[in-house]
Amino acid sequence: MSASECKNEVHIWPSLAYKVEVFSDGYVYNLHGCRRNRCAACFREFNKKEHLVEHMRTSQHSPNDPRCAICAKHCRSLDALRDHLTGALPKPDCATAFAARGCSLCLDVLPTAAALRSHSCLRTNPKAPLGGVLALGCKMVGAGSDGSLDVCARVCVVDEQERVLFESFVKPQIPVTHYRYETTGIRPEHLRDAMTPKQAARRVQELLLNGEEAWKARSSRGRARILVGHGLDHDLEALGIDYPAYLKRDTASYPPLMKTSNSRLSNSLKYLTLAYLGYHIQAAGHQQHPYDDCVAALRLYRRMRARPHPRDAATAVGPNHAPPFPAWRQRELERMSPEELLQLSTPDYYCWCLD
Repeated sequence: MSASECKNEVHIWPSLAYKVEVFSDGYVYNLHGCRRNRCAACFREFNKKEHLVEHMRTSQHSPNDPRCAICAKHCRSLDALRDHLTGALPKPDCATAFAARGCSLCLDVLPTAAALRSHSCLRTNPKAPLGGVLALGCKMVGAGSDGSLDVCARVCVVDEQERVLFESFVKPQIPVTHYRYETTGIRPEHLRDAMTPKQAARRVQELLLNGEEAWKARSSRGRARILVGHGLDHDLEALGIDYPAYLKRDTASYPPLMKTSNSRLSNSLKYLTLAYLGYHIQAAGHQQHPYDDCVAALRLYRRMRARPHPRDAATAVGPNHAPPFPAWRQRELERMSPEELLQLSTPDYYCWCLD
């Protein structure tokens, strides 16, 4: 197809020092007639098709990424999408539309301002995973000579209806040197007759396994429940519980909820709750209860689970999942359009919307 046949429109890109023409064949041409290969997800451009294929191989874009409702650009995380819409250097058209018709919690752009006024993004998908979901929250006190060693002193488990199934103080096996009363509200008398960590761990594990044998839950879920929390590995280690990774949903390590930097840093639960649920937790000067952390993590999980997921999109399902861009298909991949490459691409994490 010649450039004159597929010509669609001319754009002036602010970030480029030259004009480019966008054609209906999915490619970008500059005014000198040189074709540039544009990623269908992040809109990055490459001179050679092989460079675009390598970009898709390493970036692991997918149709399930958070995306801008105006220009359809894919973003690695919701924080990156927020920066695209409201950051220091937002895209002007997108920023204008979002300011007029955008929801600051779900980052969606409504058709009209009236639709925005009646919009309620806190409504979540009523579907529930088979077996159910539990949320775990722990409060730590300090041990060791300087009080910097975290030991669990309070644990709480809630179900998906936000009802408390188990809540108790826990007496650490080693002496507590810093109770962190200002934030935990825990005093020595609370721990004097409290249950031991082993007793608390046994009770939590009974709730999680839901009657399933522990060895069976490692390979087949059965009746075992999904566990939600923030910093789950830290909490489970403090309790001495080993739970299968495929049943854990950690809001501290879920890529769409992480920071925009490439170092994949976690956001605090306090920030996530304010940014995507619209209310405050862990306020300064107030004592914190693990129930509030459980509920916040559970609501974030429900929000992420309710996000739309194209069922025909390729999805990574585990470590044995075949890579979508193998080297032996290089010639075939270079003949594909950017949109076809995006359809082949898979994320490097399990999407919670598949639960």
